[in-house]
Amino acid sequence: MILAAIDIGSNAARLLISEVVKEGKEIEFNRLNILRIPLQLGFDVFEKGFIGSRKKKMLIDTIKAYKQLMKVYEVEHYMACATSAMRDASNSKEIIKEIETETGIEIEIISGELEAEIIYENHIAELLDKNDSYLYMDVGGGSTELTLYHNSELVLQKSINIGTVRLLTNKVKDETWDELKETCKNIAKKYTHITGIGSGGNINKIYSLLRSKDDIYLLAGPVREMHKDMQQLSVEERMKKYNIKKDRAEVIVPALLIYNNIFKWCGVEQILVPKIGLADGLIQHLYDIVLKEH
Repeated sequence: MILAAIDIGSNAARLLISEVVKEGKEIEFNRLNILRIPLQLGFDVFEKGFIGSRKKKMLIDTIKAYKQLMKVYEVEHYMACATSAMRDASNSKEIIKEIETETGIEIEIISGELEAEIIYENHIAELLDKNDSYLYMDVGGGSTELTLYHNSELVLQKSINIGTVRLLTNKVKDETWDELKETCKNIAKKYTHITGIGSGGNINKIYSLLRSKDDIYLLAGPVREMHKDMQQLSVEERMKKYNIKKDRAEVIVPALLIYNNIFKWCGVEQILVPKIGLADGLIQHLYDIVLKEH
């Protein structure tokens, strides 16, 4: 079975095409292709409140291209979701209608809570020590999703409007930072020995830049040091020193700030980065829906 997921975020739009291989009770989701287009819708939305004509055309063209790729791969089922930027955009509904008219692709704007739930669909924590506490962290362009898993049980899911693009456009209020801090402090009071599980493009890039060959976990200390170094560099200097693309060089410093605050307030000293994101969760979510329907 070939499935596809489209994730339209505040910084980029991603297409993930996966093949589901089932052998007995074992199910594998093999990535066939993953594509990322840095549309940066959040810069329009968080500054102006709507998606401008240029970004709208870029989004429509991206979805058209994704549709053709899905056709080539003979995708049987797909799910397309939009997150924080589209949640906030005043013209998101009309854009979604226009995309459906032009491409036939239906896009659902999902809540922050559902976003956190879908990211958790990867169930990475279930493969780890059942007695420990695991905090899923996904820092996106418009919001941060936190999901806490303790003793094999899901005990917290929360979406907070702090994201990299939102920070770059100075649209994060002090009370929103207070909300994140209070959430993390409450977690730290109730649970000890919390291991982080990071998902999304930002932490994947941070991990690839910092890890040595045999490292399973990313430690909080090096992440703090990277933030100190990077925030002193211009975007061009970050691109050159760390060999990263412009759109990632722009958002990685606010991402590091958010992660470091979560580490500090939650008492997290190490983070597992299994190279997953919302699109991976969407594939699993879609597979569960297809199974129920058949």
